[in-house]
Amino acid sequence: MRTGNLAEAILNSPASAGDTAIFFEGGSTTHGHLRKKINSLAASLRRAGVGPGVHVALVFPNVPDFVFSYFAVLAAGGVVVPVNPLFKPYEMKYILSHSDARLVLYSRFFENTVKKSVSKEVLLADELVLSQWMEKDEEFTPTPREKNDLAVIMYTSGTTGRPKGAMLSHGNLLADSEAVIEGLKLEREDVMLTVLPLFHSFGAMVGMISPLRRGARTALVPRFTPEAVIKAIKQYGATVFPAVPPMFALLNRVKDISRQDLPSLKYCISGGAPLPLEVMEEFERKFGVPIYEGDGPTECSPVTSVNPIGGKRKPGSIGLPVKNVEMEIADEEGNFLPPGQIGEIVVRGPNVFLGYYKDPQATKEAFFGDWFRTGDLGKKDEEGYFYIVDRKKDMIIVDGLNVYPREVEELLYRFPQVAEAAVVGKPHPLHGEIPVAFVSLKDRSGWDEARVRKYLRKHLAQYKIPRQFYILDSLPKTPTGKISKVELRRRLENNL
Repeated sequence: MRTGNLAEAILNSPASAGDTAIFFEGGSTTHGHLRKKINSLAASLRRAGVGPGVHVALVFPNVPDFVFSYFAVLAAGGVVVPVNPLFKPYEMKYILSHSDARLVLYSRFFENTVKKSVSKEVLLADELVLSQWMEKDEEFTPTPREKNDLAVIMYTSGTTGRPKGAMLSHGNLLADSEAVIEGLKLEREDVMLTVLPLFHSFGAMVGMISPLRRGARTALVPRFTPEAVIKAIKQYGATVFPAVPPMFALLNRVKDISRQDLPSLKYCISGGAPLPLEVMEEFERKFGVPIYEGDGPTECSPVTSVNPIGGKRKPGSIGLPVKNVEMEIADEEGNFLPPGQIGEIVVRGPNVFLGYYKDPQATKEAFFGDWFRTGDLGKKDEEGYFYIVDRKKDMIIVDGLNVYPREVEELLYRFPQVAEAAVVGKPHPLHGEIPVAFVSLKDRSGWDEARVRKYLRKHLAQYKIPRQFYILDSLPKTPTGKISKVELRRRLENNL
């Protein structure tokens, strides 16, 4: 009998046993093999004490063991806690402690960090142990779960303070994966190129859960480089490529490659941060492949909207809400605003999380009634398409006037020499804050700050123009590949 367990949806996908499920490092795993691995590992995890209410941390890069472990923990009834394997011991220790993880499954490559991060009471199992557990070839019936039962605690990076653990239920993930499958028009023949980290909500939902539930295939790439992505697209015949904006910007810089080199690719998906229009247009000119922008925070499992695949696409927009999701623009009191007015994007639907783990106050502050406050400032048009103006916490206030960094960044990306751009606020004793810009360049010899300022003055009020420009070889990134404005602000505090 079917239950609300997400693992059961994967085990009962429409794929045949002999159909490929995972491509990795030139090899492949079939859906039948995937099912056997999940069942065998779930049986061993149950003997190790994993069941309802037991939290299990996963510390892996994008490798098949992450996939097997994720669904095996859920099948056993446990709760998955994905952890960034590149964390330092101080960062990892906080996640493992705060999440109450009782078992850590990990790659031996990160063994030193894991062992420095756990208490004596926490059990450890590396990939060699997992391999032994999965060789047993055991049958296992997934533990019954209800839709509101906790499935995953996904830690958000946040802009200030410690990460918060977003509690996602089986029902949240089932609803969002159903919406993604429909919204992206995924077919069993599709191959998802998954270089987005699986420990992150975007990578997990779009790169792993949705394609495998559909009975399609995922091609795992452990680390992003333009060369690795292009090679994997060619090697595995990838049809869909989800990524964050800086990845598209870096692919634009690859020379001597065009549409003819990537014939299998049907379209790309951009999320995680606003996609600069110049980056989108350059990518599409170069590769002849459309990018459909979407969005969604971790707390929403995460996908909330996407431009209709094959339908009306509006560059600069994050599209329309996905299936069963409602979105509105609200003012500071939670009142909905009409089209064209800027406010906070709020979301309601079956994909919205249960709350923050062990943080009822933060949970309360995150809602207007049953509407989740995304923290994104945006607007919608008359046709219901949504646009992100900026992150609420990224907005800069100069002499009481709002500056939306994205507006300035879009203009900077129009300069062909600019590879990356980010505008942040710098504290100022007189003005409160002033905008400053960080850029990396394709060609330093073509940079003319006076010309850039003259151009900005034609398009922006004086208070919006960056007071200073900092040129870096490359801008710092988060583990998911987004430009890290937290790190840029930290550099300002430390005088670079």
